[in-house]
Amino acid sequence: MTTPTAQTGHVRPNYMLIWLWLFIMTIGEVLLAFELPVSRNLKLILLLILAIWKAMLVAMFFMHLKFERWRLRLIFIVPIPLAIILVTTVIMEKLR
Repeated sequence: MTTPTAQTGHVRPNYMLIWLWLFIMTIGEVLLAFELPVSRNLKLILLLILAIWKAMLVAMFFMHLKFERWRLRLIFIVPIPLAIILVTTVIMEKLR
């Protein structure tokens, strides 16, 4: 059995492009929160989606989870349902 001679490594992501996406989404969140005349519930849902999307970008690229083994990703993924339950509970309590 022969071993491969070329080493496999991850490609360095374009951090400036990821930062630009995060910046654009932040501007979108501010505009959505203060300017757009949509219902309160729709605003909350859209803001939560944007926040989750931004958190995933930060975790995947700036925390380098995209390039880690599955076990380390699992440590990050397991608490997500609890966080969703807690955020949903707080939102439902505020709507009362």
